[in-house]
Formats: sequence, C-alpha cells, structure tokens
Amino acid sequence: MTTPVCTSASHGQRRPSPYPSFASYVRDRQPVLLRTARSLTANPSDAEDLLQTALTKTYVAWERIEDHRALDGYVRRALLNTRTSQWRKRKVDEYVCDELPEPEIGPGEEDQAERQALHDAMWRAIMKLPDRQRAMVVLRYYEDLSEAQTAEVLGVSVGTVKSAVSRALGKLREDPELGLVR
Repeated sequence: MTTPVCTSASHGQRRPSPYPSFASYVRDRQPVLLRTARSLTANPSDAEDLLQTALTKTYVAWERIEDHRALDGYVRRALLNTRTSQWRKRKVDEYVCDELPEPEIGPGEEDQAERQALHDAMWRAIMKLPDRQRAMVVLRYYEDLSEAQTAEVLGVSVGTVKSAVSRALGKLREDPELGLVR
C-alpha cells in the first residue's frame, strides 16, 4: 500500500503550520532565501530586491498555500520566475555602429576631460614645489595678485617674488607629468 505524498490534500484538512504567521516565516528563513536570491543575481542589492518581490508574491498567496512545509519551494519558484521575467523584460538599446556617437569638439570648444586632466596634473606638479614657491605661484596665478600684492601678503620684497616665481615656473616646465599634456 502506498501512502499519499500530500496528506492535507488527501484528507481535505489543513496541516498545522510550522510558521504561525508570514512574519515569523520571513524572520526564520530570510537568510537562506537571500542566499538563493544572490545565486540568481550578480549584485547583492538586486538579490535583496528580487527576494522582496518573491516574498510579496508569497504573502499574497499565503492563505492559499496548503502545506506550509513547502513554503521554501514556493518562494524559490517565485524567485526563479521573477528573475526570468526580469531577464525577459530587459531592454537592450545598444546598436553596433562604425563610429562612436559622441559629439565632436568644434573649434573654440574644449574637451572637458582633457581640461580636467590638465588641471589635476598641474595641481600635482604645484604640490611638489617647496612651500614658499607654491605659496607665491598660487597667490600670483590662482589668486591673480600682482607681484607687489604677493610680496606684501608674504612679507617679502618684490624681487624675491619675481625670482621665486621664475624658479617655480622653471620647475613646472621640467615636470615630466606636465610634459605629457603639452
């Protein structure tokens, strides 16, 4: 004699649930189900979203699920079906072409990436200067002070500012990183 696989269906009565509520089921099984979701997606955040969607579907069907011992299987099937639906709905808007669809830089316009690269290289080179020369270059060219104003701020003579800035500019011209940008 064979025994029925699903006893609740064969006797027409509901088996006692090992989980008294949906919240207790989620609290108890979430780590295991999250591992399953992570195996279906590459991104941990996407896995959490996928699990939330599958648990929502399970919550909606909570009263219809007869054997609560099979809840993990139900949620896993919901995870798989949801992930498959997401994959099928994914739109790919990539087209193969011979030329890149980037705007060309016209005369008088600057490439912002090149400008930023030059700016970064210049600051790295300025940071290599001795403190006094760096202060004079920054005041003179970034703060746009005159030689006399720079001398006054630093408490030195105008001749000192001229010679120190001249040496600093010479060092900047020799900087190998700036040589690549010229």
